[in-house]
Amino acid sequence: MARILVVDDSPTLLAGTTKILLSAGHEVIPAVSGEEGIAKSIIEKPDLIVMDVVMPGISGFQATRTITTNPETKHIPVIMLTTKDQETDKVWAKRQGAKDYVVKPPESKDLLSKIDALLG
Repeated sequence: MARILVVDDSPTLLAGTTKILLSAGHEVIPAVSGEEGIAKSIIEKPDLIVMDVVMPGISGFQATRTITTNPETKHIPVIMLTTKDQETDKVWAKRQGAKDYVVKPPESKDLLSKIDALLG
C-alpha cells in the first residue's frame, strides 16, 4: 500500500486519521505542524499527504503551497482534511495545489476512496 504523510496538530485527529489509514494497509508518517510536514515531505517522499488547515505557525494552505511548488515534492498529491467546510476554503485549497478536500471528522470510506482515486 501507500506511504502517507498525515499533518495535523491535534493528537486526537492525527490518531483517528492514522487508524483509518492503517486499517486500509497504508503506512503512516505523522507530522504535527506545517513546518514538520514540509520537512518530512522532502525527506520521506510520501506517496500522498493528508494536510490539516488550521495549525499554529504555517497553516496547511501555506504548507501545501510550499510542497506543491517545490520541484522535489510537487508530484505528491495533497488532500486537505479540515473543519473548514465553506466553498471558498475548497477553492482556495485547490489554488494552493491540493488535489482534494475532506471535511473533519472524515468518514473512512470517503477518505479512503479519495486516496485510492489519487493513487490510482
